[in-house]
Amino acid sequence: MTETIPIEQVAAFAEGPFQGNPAAVCPLQTWLPEQMMQAIASENNLSETAFYVGSEGHYELRWFTPSCEVDLCGHATLAAGHVVFQREPDLEIVQFSSNSGPLTVRRNGQQLTLDFPLQPGEPCATPTGLNQILGTNVVACLQAMDLMVVVADEREVEAIKPDSEAVAALPGRGLIVTAPGSDSGVDFVSRFFAPSCGIAEDPATGSAHCTLAPYWADRLDRASLVARQLSARGGLLHCALANERVLISGRVIPYLSGVIHIDG
Repeated sequence: MTETIPIEQVAAFAEGPFQGNPAAVCPLQTWLPEQMMQAIASENNLSETAFYVGSEGHYELRWFTPSCEVDLCGHATLAAGHVVFQREPDLEIVQFSSNSGPLTVRRNGQQLTLDFPLQPGEPCATPTGLNQILGTNVVACLQAMDLMVVVADEREVEAIKPDSEAVAALPGRGLIVTAPGSDSGVDFVSRFFAPSCGIAEDPATGSAHCTLAPYWADRLDRASLVARQLSARGGLLHCALANERVLISGRVIPYLSGVIHIDG
């Protein structure tokens, strides 16, 4: 007996084809066994594969990297929202329940907007050897779900080539490296590395902006910010603080639609 599962692959926070962060989305009637969802995510070999169950604008949502399930993912939530809107075109807002609480995706012209929890970082000591790992000088270091380090210049963010094994040993889910925007014409730039989750470098990371946005909003004294992730694919994210939440907006560009076949 063959089980078939629909799958969509789209790029979130993209400005054009082959940009942004690719995510796979699998709409389900009922939950698959966790081992099977992890195997599908590993087979897809993208930063994230999202699975959702529900109807009429209300869904449960889970995310898997190639090696583990995670509690929060921005780009795959944006991607899942896009797939729901394609399937239910009368909706204007999608409500997801997740391990990180309620999340929403709203239509916003040509963009979609995430409503995510703020995760401000607490100042912390710079881990031993971090300057050597990054090949630069860390200006500030903060800890939230991820370790976030601030460097002085956008070019330093572009130039870093950290060793994945060394990054995996750092505290937190992953490593954010950020600096003020200059050459790219945005408020701030970043890159994100999560080798402990099977992601050497993530192209465009919505959840990292739950920590990035409050830091730069405070430092630049503004509530609305434009950010660019300086991965090879690149990503453009518009962030706005609203009470204890952060609104993260970006474009989603479809890439493929298909069906997964699993022989039982």
